[in-house]
Amino acid sequence: MTTCASPLQPNEHYDLVSRAMHWLMFLLFAWIYCSAITHYLASDSTLDKWLWPFHKPVGLLLLILLVLRAGWSLLSRHLRPPSISRIAATGHGMLYALMFLIPLIGMIRQYGSGRAFSAFGVPVMDGFEGEKIQWMVDLGSNFHSLLGWTMLVLILGHVAAVIVHYWQGDAQVLQRMTRGGRKH
Repeated sequence: MTTCASPLQPNEHYDLVSRAMHWLMFLLFAWIYCSAITHYLASDSTLDKWLWPFHKPVGLLLLILLVLRAGWSLLSRHLRPPSISRIAATGHGMLYALMFLIPLIGMIRQYGSGRAFSAFGVPVMDGFEGEKIQWMVDLGSNFHSLLGWTMLVLILGHVAAVIVHYWQGDAQVLQRMTRGGRKH
């Protein structure tokens, strides 16, 4: 006789909120990286002029979603599937750290530049007159892009790991984040 797990037991799949935030963030990261790659390879092109103005607002939106996602992960930690390995847990931890650090460093650079910042028409920070705060600008200039490209490599590794698991017959790794279900 099979019985469904009680609400206090871990699930084999991520819940709907976790899956929705994961895939929404995936789409926003696709936008961020398309805008960054276009800006790097085809600066001042029509595509760059269309994508780049949204790079910072989407980055802020990703930071907000990260905070919500981390909060949700803590609240639902007893219902989440366990990590499949120590390497996977380390990789996820590195991704979360970079998802926090990269926009934070970008915001520090923005503030240090003295320029105002609005996201989707909502004022986020006022600009200021006078000299730039050089250490803030330098921090962003030295690390925002570098960490961003590092995170892209980790994201591609994350995707590659899922594909390898799938090819090895372990479809459960992909299904944990693509469909709901209860542990039986």
